[in-house]
Amino acid sequence: MCYKIVFGLVKLEFSEFFVTAPVTITHGHPYRLFVNLARHNVRKDFFANRVVKYSSYLPADFDFSSINCFKRNLNKIDFTDFLIIH
Repeated sequence: MCYKIVFGLVKLEFSEFFVTAPVTITHGHPYRLFVNLARHNVRKDFFANRVVKYSSYLPADFDFSSINCFKRNLNKIDFTDFLIIH
């Protein structure tokens, strides 16, 4: 869903969910995202807040050329650092 919002494949406004990274940030991929600031705790578990930390984890050479390439490359990444084990 994040890919679809970023690349305008759905009728949702990018600016309602994310803020693009400042141009001065030179590391990582070109689609680094930041979360819009939230004034209430109710937004802390909102989709955009949860997905940004994972999108920043993507390598600099990640393929964003199509949604199929994105999905295929996403499956190759080890996200075990983000698992919460109880």
